[in-house]
Amino acid sequence: MRREFTGPRLFLLGASLLITVGSYAVLPYMSVLLHQRWGFGLGTVGVVLAVASLIQFGGGPVGAAVARRIGLRATMLTALAVRTAGFACFVPGVDRPLLAVTALFLVSAGAALYLPANKAYLVADCPAEQRARLLAASGSAFNAGIALGPPVAAPFILGSPAALFTAVAAVFALAGLGHAFLPPVRDTPAEPAPEARRRTEPGPGEAAAGLPPFPYTLLAVYLFMFFQHFLALYAVPRTSTAYYGFLVMGYAVLLVAAQPLLADRIARLPYGTALRIGFGAMALGTAGIALGGHTGIALGAVLLCAAEVVLFFRNDLEALARSAEPSATVFGRQRLAAGLGAFAAALFGGPLYGAAEQAGSAAWFWIAVSVQSALLPVLLWGAVVRRNRRVTTPVPAEVTGGGP
Repeated sequence: MRREFTGPRLFLLGASLLITVGSYAVLPYMSVLLHQRWGFGLGTVGVVLAVASLIQFGGGPVGAAVARRIGLRATMLTALAVRTAGFACFVPGVDRPLLAVTALFLVSAGAALYLPANKAYLVADCPAEQRARLLAASGSAFNAGIALGPPVAAPFILGSPAALFTAVAAVFALAGLGHAFLPPVRDTPAEPAPEARRRTEPGPGEAAAGLPPFPYTLLAVYLFMFFQHFLALYAVPRTSTAYYGFLVMGYAVLLVAAQPLLADRIARLPYGTALRIGFGAMALGTAGIALGGHTGIALGAVLLCAAEVVLFFRNDLEALARSAEPSATVFGRQRLAAGLGAFAAALFGGPLYGAAEQAGSAAWFWIAVSVQSALLPVLLWGAVVRRNRRVTTPVPAEVTGGGP
């Protein structure tokens, strides 16, 4: 076994899988529960879920600040206690809608605290060349949990929700107990290895300062969430429910397998090249979905999977390599970028899909997303480069009044 996969890190990866299974046994069904069981109108459901998402993602910097204050292990323990309390509150909340909403916000707040500290602990005191494999393994654990959670909960979510909530709360309590035995570590900025530093240097025509990870993370999540939110709405009527289920399962398996296998290669890519590959795959994938049919949708999903593997993973590595701040701060900022991107996609996605249907075909929605995937990264890069040139351009001597 490679030396970076120590006992505490293996425990943390296993806990990440278990925790994500528990979370996604409940969270994907929240819209159904809020509307059908607790009687909220669809508009209210949207507001509640938007606020919960904003807490979960936008709270990343708060989680990073807490980690700086009390340490990584203590932050993870606090987060798991909050999430355990949240899932426990769902039990009496089965018949009390306001308590159920409070429980959802607690669960979201716990996620905001936990994830930056979790990733920072995983890569603490780790050389740059090992960080890629650890973060890839972490991504695979989370994605496997996302894939397993909904089918595990499906038989219980409507018929026996109280039992499900109790079981999930117990899972989080046990995970918290295990975290209490982790050795404490310090979250100090990791110095990039020489080869990692070379990978982030600009190539021909690239300005390193013109390619900041935060806005590209925001943009990548914004574009990707169109796929995540609207694929079912588009694919099921054109194929079948069974086909869509197999497609989602295949996507998850491919994602879990590909990220660790490609981690080192993606880490060695120059950042500009990774962006071109990732956004290019996203543009081609959404164009493929626009073709419709089993083949076009499947090809599009494969390309979107490639985009997710390259962009999300490489943006995190680049953010770590460029920052002199603690890792939890970096991951918290990345979570904030993801939250802003997801919020923007939720804000614009529905009206855009509706406009495409009114224009005669929902395929126009995917064409619009494909065009955005091709153009927005280039426009963003150009805007940042122009800004940097204005900042660095020296003022002529006759303007400043100076002379030789």
